[in-house]
Amino acid sequence: MRLWQKILICVVPILLSGFVSGLITASSVDEWYRFLEKPPGTPPDWLFAPVWSLLYTMMGLSLALVWHRAPSGPLKTVAVAWFVMQFALNLAWTPVFFGARQVPAGLVVIVGLLLALVMTIVSFFRVERLAAWLLVPYLLWVGYATYLNAGIFVAYK
Repeated sequence: MRLWQKILICVVPILLSGFVSGLITASSVDEWYRFLEKPPGTPPDWLFAPVWSLLYTMMGLSLALVWHRAPSGPLKTVAVAWFVMQFALNLAWTPVFFGARQVPAGLVVIVGLLLALVMTIVSFFRVERLAAWLLVPYLLWVGYATYLNAGIFVAYK
């Protein structure tokens, strides 16, 4: 299979899951999130969709590169397993934080995501360095999102 085919197979489902996540978020943003006390540096609501679209695309590219270029073996298996784990936590955060409106539980999920993402990047670096570098902006954004979730948690209590 060619790289462009693997890119499509990886990027499209990740983007679609982000789109679905946005649908889940939309009503809760209007009814709940907008009224929360947020920490300094909280971006405007309109910024989240384009940033996540770019990050999801980069995640898909990263995964496709590992799939295509990394040699088969335990290092690749571990790297993909970490990717799956961090992505599952990514997908879990929205329904926990926005859907269930559970700020403390959201903080637990996002800290787990942050740790799993660090492990994903370390694992990807061992098998395909460009794939690891493609995840660095995502790591920075999740770190920032962790700060936002923590700031809301402190004000929410």
